Amino acid sequence: MRASDRAYATLLEEIQSGALGPGAVLGEVDQSSRLGVSRTPLREALGRLAADGLVVQASPRVTVVSDIDAGDIRELFEVRRALEETAARLAAERGARDVFAEIAGALGETDAAADPDAYYALIARFDRALDAAVENDYLTAALKNVRTHLVRVRRLARDNPDRLAASVAEHRLIAAAIAVGDGDLAAHATHVHLYNALTSILASLPSTGGTP
Repeated sequence: MRASDRAYATLLEEIQSGALGPGAVLGEVDQSSRLGVSRTPLREALGRLAADGLVVQASPRVTVVSDIDAGDIRELFEVRRALEETAARLAAERGARDVFAEIAGALGETDAAADPDAYYALIARFDRALDAAVENDYLTAALKNVRTHLVRVRRLARDNPDRLAASVAEHRLIAAAIAVGDGDLAAHATHVHLYNALTSILASLPSTGGTP
C-alpha cells in the first residue's frame, strides 16, 4: 500500500469512528509524524479527504475535520433517497434474484439488537449485491461517497434496539422485492426505510429537539 493510501485509510477510519471529531485540526507536521509518512503523501491523503467532504481548509495552512449537523444529515438523505431508490429499482430489473432471495432469508434470521456488528456486515453484503446488480459505475461511485458520510452519521445517533429491529424488517422487504423483480415495491420500501432512518437519527440528536 502506498504511503498516501495508508494515511488516507487511517484518517478515514478515525474520522468515521469519531476518534477525530468535527473541528479536529490535522496539522501537517503532527500528522506526518504520527502516521509515519512524509508531507507529500499526507497532503495527497488530505486532498482525497477534502474531495470526500470530510475535511475542509479553515485557513491556507490549517485543515480541520468537517462539521456535520442536522442540516447536513437532511441534505445527505435527500441525495441518498434519489440514489438508493433508483438503485433498488434497477436491481429489481437487472439483479440476480437468487442472491437477493438469500439475503432476504439471512435478514429474516438476524437479531440486530443482539449482534449489531453481524447486522451491519449483512447490510454491507446487501450494498455490494446492489452495486453489482445496477451495472452502473456512475451510480455506484455516487453511492460510495454517500456511504462514506453515512458511517459518520450512524456514529452520531444513539443505539436504538427497536430501530435496529425495524431496519432489519425494512431491508428484508427491499431484498425480497428485488428478488421477485418488483421494482416499484423495492423503490417504495427503500423510500419508507430511509424516511424512518432519517427520523430516528434526527430524533437522537439533542440539537434537533427530537423532530425530523
